[in-house]
Amino acid sequence: MTSNPTLSRAASHAADSATAPASDGAASDGAPRTGGAPRTGGLDIKGLTKVLGGRTIIDSLDMAVRPGELVSLLGPSGCGKTTTLRMIAGFLTPDSGSIMVGGREVVHLGPEQRPSAMVFQNYALWPHMTVAKNVAFPLRLRNRPRLSKAVIAERVDAALALVNLLHHKDSRPARISGGEQQRTALARALVQEPQLLLLDEPLSNLDAKLRVKVREDIREIQQRLGITTLIVTHDQEEAMSMSDRIAVMNQGRIEQFSTPAELYSAPATEFVATFVGSLNRVEGRIEEGRIVAGGGVLGIRPEDVAFVEDGDSGSSADAGLPATVERVVPRGHFAELTVRREDAVLRSFATGAPPAVGARGRAHIAKWLEFEDGKLVRKGSA
Repeated sequence: MTSNPTLSRAASHAADSATAPASDGAASDGAPRTGGAPRTGGLDIKGLTKVLGGRTIIDSLDMAVRPGELVSLLGPSGCGKTTTLRMIAGFLTPDSGSIMVGGREVVHLGPEQRPSAMVFQNYALWPHMTVAKNVAFPLRLRNRPRLSKAVIAERVDAALALVNLLHHKDSRPARISGGEQQRTALARALVQEPQLLLLDEPLSNLDAKLRVKVREDIREIQQRLGITTLIVTHDQEEAMSMSDRIAVMNQGRIEQFSTPAELYSAPATEFVATFVGSLNRVEGRIEEGRIVAGGGVLGIRPEDVAFVEDGDSGSSADAGLPATVERVVPRGHFAELTVRREDAVLRSFATGAPPAVGARGRAHIAKWLEFEDGKLVRKGSA
């Protein structure tokens, strides 16, 4: 048996790819662009159910992931993300339902028999083994087909080159950084040449700056290989920046499965709207630019609330209602304002020099979402 040509080609061109222009992400239909790399099998889940301790953790979950797509399972702690991933990987047995990878039913197979590989949250590296031996470990466990030492070495080098760790192949995990440990765990998964790559909170152990760098690495490698990938995360920024599509989970169900842009601009439910991005939630409806009682719930993004200080010129200078700035929180390139209108207290995002606390002006609502019984019924704009 020889090494996977896709993995080998990607490794041999790793340096060139690192300097090439970044991919523009998802296509208009949500499908990923992988630069012509061969695609692996998709994932199709139907009616997946799991009860633990007398409580339904996963409730008749359906989801279809296209070949070559990167999908995030996003949601709060306890919503069932990791349970779903562990059932897909074979570490938990569902009470009912179907899991198909590349058109093949795998629900009856153990983890070692499935065409998938998993990167665990704690990386699970052997401390007494070198980086190369950690990556080679799953290949050495194989009974069928047995691989020669030469083939294993070739595939390990290809996987390490892919994650830019060849220079650390003889180092032990304790001697490399957290980001390098994470990439070692990723290489160990990729060396198995899976049809489906599973990652459980892969960046949770990294600091904020390193997290951004590693998530970019993961996305670049995923697109270069064209491998179908499922990531579990509770970090909305992480999911929005990496994913072709996102499945937002709540209480064992998928509330919405859409592209990042659609989740933000057209959330199907009030839960999705509040979980993805910042939101002003106000009970009532808007009439002639004013919030009045009745009519359900309004969701207003802070960037859609424009505050113009008295004396400033601009298109919103004469729009909206009189308002006073009650709080200013710097957020780097913008500031988060808390402004009090006579009908509501709203958060607003302001770029440039922010107004001072106590500043008076007018606050105008440009766009809003209207929910009834927790579901989006219409989008409004001024």
